[in-house]
Amino acid sequence: MSGTARDIVFEKRLAALLNSGAPELLQGGRRGVEKESLRVTPTGLLAQTPHPAALGSALANEHITTDYSEALIELVTPTFNTNWELLQYLLDLHQFVYRHLDDELLWATSMPCRIDRDEDIPIARYGRSHVGRMKSIYREGLGVRYGRMMQAISGVHFNYSFPSAFWPAYAELLGSRDDSQAFISARYFDLLRNYRRHGWLVLYLFGVSPVVCKSFLRGREHTLIDLTAHSAYEPYATSLRMSDIGYRNRNQAELTVSVNSLVEYVRDLGRAISTPHAPYAALGVRSGADYRQLNANVLQIENEYYSFIRPKRVARSGERPTQALARAGVEYVEVRALDVSAFDPVGVNQNKMRFLEAFLALCLLKDSPPIADHEQHAVDHNHLLVAHRGREPGLTLWRDEREVPMREWAGTLLEEMGPLCEILDRGDAARPYSQALAVQSAKIADVARTPSARMLAELASTGESFAQLALRMSKLHKAYFLEMYPPNQARLAEFAVEAQESLERQRTIEAADRGTFEEYLAHYFAA
Repeated sequence: MSGTARDIVFEKRLAALLNSGAPELLQGGRRGVEKESLRVTPTGLLAQTPHPAALGSALANEHITTDYSEALIELVTPTFNTNWELLQYLLDLHQFVYRHLDDELLWATSMPCRIDRDEDIPIARYGRSHVGRMKSIYREGLGVRYGRMMQAISGVHFNYSFPSAFWPAYAELLGSRDDSQAFISARYFDLLRNYRRHGWLVLYLFGVSPVVCKSFLRGREHTLIDLTAHSAYEPYATSLRMSDIGYRNRNQAELTVSVNSLVEYVRDLGRAISTPHAPYAALGVRSGADYRQLNANVLQIENEYYSFIRPKRVARSGERPTQALARAGVEYVEVRALDVSAFDPVGVNQNKMRFLEAFLALCLLKDSPPIADHEQHAVDHNHLLVAHRGREPGLTLWRDEREVPMREWAGTLLEEMGPLCEILDRGDAARPYSQALAVQSAKIADVARTPSARMLAELASTGESFAQLALRMSKLHKAYFLEMYPPNQARLAEFAVEAQESLERQRTIEAADRGTFEEYLAHYFAA
């Protein structure tokens, strides 16, 4: 089906939604955020200190944990029906964390601070329990396979699910009598395919990593050019984090995971975590009594596969992500393509979240045929091209086996989002979703308004290196949170109690372990 025919399908579905008598059912989806930040010293070097005990157990605290490194804090919000509640919770989390960092800072950008050696990046530790050891060994394996530097990159993940009341109405709109979980999962996979097709737009609009510290490139082949003595960049880049310099590494370039259906997705990931890979076997799984990686398969576990967006289901204890999906279907999607914004104290803002909500609705409603191999190659090409050259004048992308101007395609997508934003705005005279869309539309008309262009303009005007700018913004953010008045004392007290309770939960987990670690691993992968 051509792009034009698919557009007609979208227009019919949109008209049916508007005429349904209850388009407001699209409002009130659940949304949450996971935000990563490196802890750094006052001079901008990676912190070598342990995860602060006052923040609780990185293993057992639901809202304050660590990602790859002991110095890479991850803040996880609950889900909310409104963006302002979500942002307020994230603000409160930052306030609490900063009160327990002493003189350390949270690095304000996705691309890391100056790091001279891989060995300077401490791998996260989660205690002596079987599950804690597994989490640390998995991270050891990531470092062995890809290098620790790549794992020091930070990001913002936006989690979203449509309102439960929306699905029966949507089934009726599609002429289906089935609004079961299988129907919902299939529709989420419609969304996933269209996000793959159109997700390059998110990199253009929100990418804010066009420049890196040269230490990040040490020992690697690249095409970046010098910006300053200590910074390298690409003149038209939007998100080097999401390029082959960052997460889109060559090691996974040949790994294909289908999103044509839940069955195929689970099949492909299951195959990857059970198929031996000779280069990883050559690295060795163990060195004496110490593990170097969990196994020598294509993926150690499902989470090793990096994608711009994932289908998710909250897993039970000991349950693998694909098992949770196979058991109960898709619960929500996790958008993983957002850079941490140095221009937002919490790394994200309400306009960005409103736009993403409407964009996910667009991806859901647009016709979404299966992605064949040749289209997947075009999809990958488009993402990499926009990551490296998204602001380049006259840039073209591949659509329906022909080249089209990127800005023209982007304008069409934003125009299609207009009625969806009007639906999401109903009942709110301020029209926040339409306003958010207008902010993004201005970036199509004027590339200088993009955050990647703004960062380069800031560097040009100040003469700073990337690391100097990031350190300056990190200090400004710390002052912002410590001086915020009045603080939410009730929320801060709640976080303190959670931190202490999480330490006790970790002790309980460690005391409950039975059998050997090897038996634990065997059971995990055999289940």
